[in-house]
Amino acid sequence: MTDAPSFAVISGAQVHEAVSGREPQVTRMIEAAYRLHGEGRTVNPDSYFLRFPDRPADRIIALPASVQGEVDVHGIKWISSFPGNVANGIPRASAVLILNDTATGYPFACLESSIISAARTAASAALAAVTLAEARGVRPRRVGFIGVGLIARYLHTYLAGNGLEFDELGVFDLSREHAEGFQGYLERTEKGEVTIHGSAESLITASDLIVFATVAGEPHVHDPALFAHNPLVLHVSLRDLSPEIILSSFNIVDDVEHCMKANTSPHLAEQQVGHRDFVAGTLYDALTGAITAPADKPVVFSPFGLGVLDLAVARYVYDQVTAAGELQKVPGFFHEMKRYG
Repeated sequence: MTDAPSFAVISGAQVHEAVSGREPQVTRMIEAAYRLHGEGRTVNPDSYFLRFPDRPADRIIALPASVQGEVDVHGIKWISSFPGNVANGIPRASAVLILNDTATGYPFACLESSIISAARTAASAALAAVTLAEARGVRPRRVGFIGVGLIARYLHTYLAGNGLEFDELGVFDLSREHAEGFQGYLERTEKGEVTIHGSAESLITASDLIVFATVAGEPHVHDPALFAHNPLVLHVSLRDLSPEIILSSFNIVDDVEHCMKANTSPHLAEQQVGHRDFVAGTLYDALTGAITAPADKPVVFSPFGLGVLDLAVARYVYDQVTAAGELQKVPGFFHEMKRYG
């Protein structure tokens, strides 16, 4: 007879404890999840966007997924993006994640997931940066961050945690106050010179590695000539670049079908030209050597963000908390367990 299912709640503090300082390990987890996805050992349906007619800037997104292999879990992330939160002193995004048992389907844990989401996003981008830089034969020494919220901080942590070192660091944000705050953070953690730029264009031309982590809903960078120095671009926020820039670049995505939705920059480019030939391949293709990023063309990585990555990190966190004897189970969470009472 199967033991009665249990249900646990894992706090953000516990998630932070499990992943903090383990950037290389989390990145290897993300790489393993990408490889499982590329091998067809995952299920990753379309994300579902809950939008509000009276609040068009806000949304809540459901990302269901399933991962085989050592992860061996089903689940869903439920993540909100309310940009107005920032003005009120709280982060834009909040999230929870549910893990389901693959044998019974029962949910067995709920985890605070804004940290998981930030960590998997940053690890994915850092993995792409290292993989593509090695393929190009040039390690970037000048990095620029456009948009400087929590995701940008995690992105920097994971870039540094994966061995990238920078002589120059550029910062641009529409809010001067936020730019100065991020500048202070970088100056506490980096040896290189940190500069606040007056425009995205100025930062782009001064950087070998460009990180977009904004809340832009439509392209705000339009001129392909800005990328004539052939930088590596981590287009994490997905909607910053004009179709013309996408079409003149070497494009890599995490999943082609997922990325060609919701008016991302690659999706806008597809709508403009009526095909997807401008996409060279996926990060899995780059990891396996099926494609090689060139040094003589701008290289743009546009990750839509796969639920399978969240599950991989969440499963690791659950196992870490369990091993530490700190799993907080909810007594009697499943109540009606007898078929006939």
